[in-house]
Amino acid sequence: MLFGGGVFQRGLRCSAIGLATVLTLTALSPDAHARRSHRAKSAESYQPAYSSIVVDANSGAVMQATNADAPRHPASLTKIMTLYLLFERLEQGKIKLSTEVPVSAHAAVQAPSKLGLKPGDSIRVETAIRAIVTKSANDVAVIVAEAIGGDEPAFAKMMTAKARALGMNQTTYRNASGLPDDQQITTARDQAILGRAIQDRFPNYYHYFATRTFEYRGHAIRNHNHLLGTVDGVDGIKTGYIHDSGFNIVTSVRRANHHLIAVVFGGRSAPARDARVRSLIDNNINIAAVKRTAPPVVEGWETASARKEHIDKNKKEKDKDDDRTGSAPVRVASVTRASSDAPLPGSTDPIKPNAVKTVAVHPGSLRTAALTPLPSESQHLTPTPPESTSATITTVVTVKGEQSPAIAPSAPTAPEPPVTKSDPSPNATPAKMASAVPSAPAPEPAAKPRSGWIIQIGALPDEKEAWQRLELAQTKTKDLLRKADPFTERIEKGDKVLFRARFAGLEKNQAEAACKHLRRSDIPCMLVKN
Repeated sequence: MLFGGGVFQRGLRCSAIGLATVLTLTALSPDAHARRSHRAKSAESYQPAYSSIVVDANSGAVMQATNADAPRHPASLTKIMTLYLLFERLEQGKIKLSTEVPVSAHAAVQAPSKLGLKPGDSIRVETAIRAIVTKSANDVAVIVAEAIGGDEPAFAKMMTAKARALGMNQTTYRNASGLPDDQQITTARDQAILGRAIQDRFPNYYHYFATRTFEYRGHAIRNHNHLLGTVDGVDGIKTGYIHDSGFNIVTSVRRANHHLIAVVFGGRSAPARDARVRSLIDNNINIAAVKRTAPPVVEGWETASARKEHIDKNKKEKDKDDDRTGSAPVRVASVTRASSDAPLPGSTDPIKPNAVKTVAVHPGSLRTAALTPLPSESQHLTPTPPESTSATITTVVTVKGEQSPAIAPSAPTAPEPPVTKSDPSPNATPAKMASAVPSAPAPEPAAKPRSGWIIQIGALPDEKEAWQRLELAQTKTKDLLRKADPFTERIEKGDKVLFRARFAGLEKNQAEAACKHLRRSDIPCMLVKN
């Protein structure tokens, strides 16, 4: 009885407490409702300053502009320039994708978004690139800045100097991440210049901007650029947001040989910004040029020579019906334009490689890599325009018993590549893939040119890396490249040497299917008509 009474009393106490709680919440609900209403009104009243620009990357023409020269805060669009300077060091060989860079205390305390790295940790350069592209990690941007500039303020000065060299005259950087700083400003027009320059200047690294998801420590990180994979032809590049700038984006879209760069500042939300970009793309893509005529976006000291080279090249080829892939990168709109028959970067239209003659050396048994040179060194990984069509091509052959390779220059005459014998299996090693040329005291007859279409999947500074790229491609595509003929080629211009990784002997539909599959695996690929 006492037990039952105790239960009854406790039940009354619980009921009383519950009733008091309900009454308290009811009393507070008007204030809570008022706070919610205030937040809703604040969101509705949020009107960051708007600006936009759409540039035809083929012609260099501005197709639409609204407040394109008005000052804006770049927010995380800043990281495009951070990566520009990183790509520059990678291209120069001063840093590698596999390099581990340390995490400082300054980097670790950056505000989100970030990876949450701790002082004393380290991160690989390639991982850093993916983290900046997808998560827009502020701590990683500072890590890169310190690795290149020593400290972030010094790196910001390097960023500003590079902006001036590219013609971004209204842009000033104060940090590497885009976190709020009253003095860090840019314009929509300047960001369009940068968006064009980074893909023209670094075609072998630009593909990172197309990364949709990034795996890090067991977690999948999705790219903030939700246009990737949802808007046809979008291949990058970067979004950004701080309160004073609104939701921003620089985007690149290629569709049916058209190529646009669209920039939007001042979106009230990410969906509103994306909707505006979609509208700008749809309104302009079908009336944009289909052939590349704009000269390169280059740094100031390169402008005169790049312009002269571009014009001279087109004068020589204006009467030819060639189908060379790649197109001249873009300069600012004020640069004189010249005509070109070069198709759009990323196009599957074929290119016509320069014919070369290979000179064989036969003092003894020898081995050589087969060569089929491209027009120039700048046309690698993704189809971009040649810097020059007069690059010196050399065939390097190793003579048995000699201490150093013999170098035989080749002249641009009829195509006579050396006789090659390649192992078509997907597990072929560099040794198996190397072309064997039999020893003979007398000159051997001219070899037959390679058959079918060619795909190129890279241009690397080391031949071993080129063979590794070929093996990786065969592993990724399996049957698609099982019967293809893998080979490398060497090209020199000045003191630079590149080894192009290529497959020959494909039908056009096979080459297109292989390239499509490789791009899905983040391996750049372009088609070449043999």
